[in-house]
Amino acid sequence: MADVAAVEIEEGGMKKTAKDLFAGAAGGIAQVLLGQPFDIVKVRLQTTNAYPNALVAAKTIYAQEGALAFYKGTLTPLIGIGACVSVQFGAFGFAKRYFENKNSSLTSPRSSLSYSQYYAAGAFAGIANSVISGPIEHVRIRLQTQPHGEKRLYSGPLDCVKKLSAHEGVLKGLYRGEAVTILREAQAYGVWFLSFEYMMNADAARNKIARKEIPSWKVAFYGGLAGEALWLGSYPFDVVKSKMQSDGFGKEKKYAGMRDCFKQTYRLEGARGFWKGIGPTLLRAMPVSAGTFAVVEMTMRAMNG
Repeated sequence: MADVAAVEIEEGGMKKTAKDLFAGAAGGIAQVLLGQPFDIVKVRLQTTNAYPNALVAAKTIYAQEGALAFYKGTLTPLIGIGACVSVQFGAFGFAKRYFENKNSSLTSPRSSLSYSQYYAAGAFAGIANSVISGPIEHVRIRLQTQPHGEKRLYSGPLDCVKKLSAHEGVLKGLYRGEAVTILREAQAYGVWFLSFEYMMNADAARNKIARKEIPSWKVAFYGGLAGEALWLGSYPFDVVKSKMQSDGFGKEKKYAGMRDCFKQTYRLEGARGFWKGIGPTLLRAMPVSAGTFAVVEMTMRAMNG
């Protein structure tokens, strides 16, 4: 790790990482506000058979629980996803500079990353993010799937954290489903960053312009397409994660672990079971990912002058 630290010091890496973290946090807030209504529909479809499709789920939630139900559990992701996206972009920038330095030692001047390196940097960002995203998403899913009204299990995010930790301890309770979360995050963010960087680099090369000259509407469009690629490349992992994180405790527990959840889902629902809720997820992905990358890119441009 000494050579990594040297890269950060030599290139003003700590300052660059701080900028990545700040821009990511801004993008994360935009992501939550844009995507939360779609997300609760996705989670309900993944974890119950009560709704035949996304439209019925949305109508039922609105009729039975009101408009504010679409923002159930928002406080946790608003704080947490801001931190998550901050970590994602900070870790991606750190890994990218590591690969740039590694490449520059082989060729001169400094080489750009290969697309396998972009994927690896994105996967690194996802794994770093999973430490935060695992418990945050677990709490959000519990709040989104709990009964409505007087039968509510949790009064809020902190109460949920306390009760989940009390069941089987922090690691088995609050961090339930962490193994599949790590797999999902590595694959998802490897694909996400790879897709976005490919489209941005291709546009700059095609039009013979610097990356910072790409108009904001194109940045948003490429970010939206990257969001579609993220979910298409990782959705089965997300379904299993949601099932495990909405599962009961003790005698009510259905799944012994990640592998058991995969097996039971396939046995009971077939391959289609791993794609339940993909419709609202893809519908959500375009504006959410577009907003995230647009905000991050514009924030970085503003900070860099």
